[in-house]
Amino acid sequence: MTNTGALWQNWARSESVRPARVERPTSVAAVQRAVIAAAKSGMPIKAVGSGHSFSGIAVAPGVLLDLADLSGIVGVDTATGRVTLAAGTRLHRIRGLLTPYGLALANMGDVDRQTISGATSTGTHGTGSAFGGLVTQIVGLTLVTGDGELLHVSETENAEIFPAARLGLGALGILVDVTIQCVPDFLLHAVEQAEPLGEVLDTFDERSRAADHFEFYWFPHTEKALTKTNTRLDPAAGRAPLAPVSRWIDDELLANGVFGALCTIGAVLPQSVPTINRVAERFMARREYTDASTRIFVSRRAVRFHEMEYALPIAAIPAAVREVRELIQRSGWRISFPIEVRSAAADDVWLSTAHGRETGYIAVHRFYREKPAEYFTAVEAIMRSHDGRPHWGKMHTRDAESLRETYPHFDDFVAVRDRLDPERRFTNRYLERVLGR
Repeated sequence: MTNTGALWQNWARSESVRPARVERPTSVAAVQRAVIAAAKSGMPIKAVGSGHSFSGIAVAPGVLLDLADLSGIVGVDTATGRVTLAAGTRLHRIRGLLTPYGLALANMGDVDRQTISGATSTGTHGTGSAFGGLVTQIVGLTLVTGDGELLHVSETENAEIFPAARLGLGALGILVDVTIQCVPDFLLHAVEQAEPLGEVLDTFDERSRAADHFEFYWFPHTEKALTKTNTRLDPAAGRAPLAPVSRWIDDELLANGVFGALCTIGAVLPQSVPTINRVAERFMARREYTDASTRIFVSRRAVRFHEMEYALPIAAIPAAVREVRELIQRSGWRISFPIEVRSAAADDVWLSTAHGRETGYIAVHRFYREKPAEYFTAVEAIMRSHDGRPHWGKMHTRDAESLRETYPHFDDFVAVRDRLDPERRFTNRYLERVLGR
């Protein structure tokens, strides 16, 4: 199905475009036809997922491909636990698709509204020093290249471009399916509690390595961090979930409803933000529960925001967070949204933010009705001083020249792009900035 003129916006309302044409293919063959037709008309073509990227990576001024109808399981190898998913499959549907096979994703981020192709193409990750990002779970994929041909890529097929294609930024072709190495289904035992920020920073590296999954949130203008420690358990251990009423009060009413109202107040009356954050700090109650992995990994995000996230060598995290804290205090800014800190294992994916080094992540946010540029620019300078790498799907100002300095295989990736898309049919302004023309 094709239409024109509709305004496309991302979730954060930080990017928008009126594409020349919108197509909703219902088959891989239809994707191929769309790519060939776009080439004949001289228009660029890009696939979009859920629009959950904060950067302009998915902006499609030419032909916008909505892959929502390419969804579900394409194939399952029960002997190996490898599952092939159509590119438009939303992450929140995957648990239901995998449960009949007793399988699960090895790790997830805290948002599950993205498509599998969008999440992997931008480097979505969770937390856990022994676990890589979502792209490290990819063992195969299929692209429609610039000439409309299908290209299968895996550890054994076209293996020379596998390290590039697993995190391709949408620059190498249209991703139509992804094969994931799944693991046996598991539970998570979660412990959430407020702790002094200084102590959390002093022990961050140690705690990240000791726990299966460790992260923390810190609300500026307060002294405590909310830590989250998750331990993997066999399903035989049994679930002990939060009571439905308790979960609704904490995760829906307080985390989304009340928080959204307070952010709106803070946007109008910035001077109230420190007081609001300190009141919120006092309501950080300890919680302990056990549930399915997806119910622990994922949190619902109903309050819109802008986000920038940087990946640093894990040893640099405590100093960088302290520098951000000092920056906020010195500037007089009133920041209502928390800073989120996570970790990940090193990997060998060329444009992964964790390529070649154990990694910590620092994410900063601003309510979507507030202008983030001044805050984000100043934080970005701190991150760059620690050899930080920006998350591809989140806001940043880096360009190809500066990114080349921090990615050892940057030029190798560009060479694969030159091979698969020499006419730049899949480009946009964002990709021109971060990869070059």
